[in-house]
Amino acid sequence: MELRPQPDPCVVVIFGASGDLTSRKLLPALHNLQHDDLISSSTAVVGSARTHYTDDEFRAEMKTAVEEHSRIAPTKTSWDRFSKDLSYVPGDITGNELWPALKEKLEEIDAASGTSGNRVWYLATAPAFFGPIAEQIGKAGLLDTGGWHRLVIEKPFGTDLASARDLNATVSTSFSEDQIFRIDHYLGKETVQNLLVFRFANAIFEPIWNRRYVDHVQITVAEDIGVEDRGAFYEDTGALRDVGQNHLMQLLALIGMEPPVSWDADAIRNEKVQVLKAVRRFAQEDCEHCVVRGQYDGYRDEKGVDPRSSTETFVALNLAIDNWRWAGVPFYVRTGKKLAGKVTEVAIHFQGVPHLLFAKTAVEQLEPNVLMIRVQPNEGISLTFGTKVPGPEVEVTTVNMEFDYESDFGSGTPEAYERLLMDCMNGDATLFTRADEIEEAWGIVDPVLEYWRKGGVPGRYGPDSWGPAAADELMTRDGRGWRAPNLR
Repeated sequence: MELRPQPDPCVVVIFGASGDLTSRKLLPALHNLQHDDLISSSTAVVGSARTHYTDDEFRAEMKTAVEEHSRIAPTKTSWDRFSKDLSYVPGDITGNELWPALKEKLEEIDAASGTSGNRVWYLATAPAFFGPIAEQIGKAGLLDTGGWHRLVIEKPFGTDLASARDLNATVSTSFSEDQIFRIDHYLGKETVQNLLVFRFANAIFEPIWNRRYVDHVQITVAEDIGVEDRGAFYEDTGALRDVGQNHLMQLLALIGMEPPVSWDADAIRNEKVQVLKAVRRFAQEDCEHCVVRGQYDGYRDEKGVDPRSSTETFVALNLAIDNWRWAGVPFYVRTGKKLAGKVTEVAIHFQGVPHLLFAKTAVEQLEPNVLMIRVQPNEGISLTFGTKVPGPEVEVTTVNMEFDYESDFGSGTPEAYERLLMDCMNGDATLFTRADEIEEAWGIVDPVLEYWRKGGVPGRYGPDSWGPAAADELMTRDGRGWRAPNLR
């Protein structure tokens, strides 16, 4: 097995360092990577935001965050080792004082720690600041260090196709495409990464991974919580932009892609882009019967939400991939908030047997084979198949063959951000999204957003359900039904 190299020492600069993403995900991930000696002990972290912290105050805040959110509890030794290279530069990105102060701090760290001008610029801010920060980094001369530079941009990347193209153009004034790492944390999850290995390392699956054997595919990304304190943000975003354009399309691309010619970033991302290009764009009339939107009861009472809001908190789509492998195989995708459970899973439903030999026996429970890939919770893979019930009669039932990550590999699986941050430091863009991939995904959902702008209201659904009634009708019209998610 080829061991992943330890990245060069660098400085991770986090804009928006006083926010939840930094405290809940980024600092715990960086602490864990250093704890496990996966990154250099010389790696430094500089936080920046408008909140005024001293270095010591910032370290104290981050220690509490790591204690609460890290999978590895910090010891005195690990925290002392990590926090010695943790500092903070307060300031407003639109002002003139931040950038010279930040440059001075980074030069001090290079001289003291040997980080050689290597930088990870992490934009953990509101999306409106992505473009301005990228431009300011270039204008302030912060790229003239002689080291490597990587810009990490959180989702959402744009609000539609036009804005995504504009943002791509803006950030490319300071950074080249190979320096831009558009992050989707779902791609860092072990089960999502395993999709590629599962498909292309097992000869028994690839021959049946096509329209001749697959009846349809279901992809579900469900949350059991509402918008909580993000009502104002969600009003401007909605489920389709928040999850549909990115998480759902990423999972669809990984399931639908052709085998790459090699195991490298460009080869894999090329195939993902080809799948997204092949997804049939909705005509306006298609939206009437291939798209469902919903809104959970009580959403309009949430803080920051318009009492007459038509923002969707649920969306389901019936997507068609017009290529040789998938022609005629529908991909049903859905996502929503305040549903009956928190789960992300992909279900590949295979076609039924062409002739049922057991028609005269008790086979009411016999179903076509289903391959289930659970991304969260309880990451794993299961396959259903028919088997005979013990006894004198020929009675057939469906059973599961299970693989569970925790059972086989134990607990303590690295968090998605740990893998993604390390890949970024190594310059490996395999699990990050390329500019053309972003634009193709927006091209799929843009017609739906345009259709909704013309009016109509989302269907209502209760918090203990799996969405509005129309979502079930989307499937029953085709003689199919949503599979009940595995919540165990």
